[in-house]
Amino acid sequence: MQTAIIWDVEFLTDAGAPQRFWCGPDDPDPVLVQIGAVRLGLEGAFPIVETFERVVIPRDRAGNIWPLSPLFTKLTKISDARVNIEGEELGVALQALKAFAADDMIWAWGNDEIFALGISCYLAGIEAPIPATQFGNATRLLVKGGVPTAEVVTLRSNTLAAHFGVDDAGAQAHDALGDAQSVAYVLQHFLRNGRLKADDFAQDRT
Repeated sequence: MQTAIIWDVEFLTDAGAPQRFWCGPDDPDPVLVQIGAVRLGLEGAFPIVETFERVVIPRDRAGNIWPLSPLFTKLTKISDARVNIEGEELGVALQALKAFAADDMIWAWGNDEIFALGISCYLAGIEAPIPATQFGNATRLLVKGGVPTAEVVTLRSNTLAAHFGVDDAGAQAHDALGDAQSVAYVLQHFLRNGRLKADDFAQDRT
């Protein structure tokens, strides 16, 4: 079966950090804390084949663990305790994602490979194990599916399903796996209605 990977991430933030582009004196670096992904079938009924999730130990530039801000925990429901129990080192988690994705294209609602994976790998001093050419921007898929660009740019991964009236099966917002599922259900809807086809998921090299 032809498949594609739809993924999402959660990375460190704090109150006002996005508006400051994470440049405030006390802002954390926007390093990965959670990766979520689903494998979407591109044939038949276009099923969700399997899911993937990893919690990543967020470390600062000196290698110390960043404590999670109250805002981050409120948004994502991820606590320091969960990181302590489930957390994996960045390289281990990314190798697991690489194995899960295999040769499939990996699509995010935006450019998560730049804003999370790229930054995290740079700060950790490790090489990203997945090439940039394997990642795609799912906003372009909706444009291919006939959604005007002016509409697409107003949408977010956690609001996408509701916008198109698609059942997200209770996917949790601001959770990497939940947001990946929300995007996947919308793409599945577009496939089932003929607005997208398997070839549209083949590559996104721009």
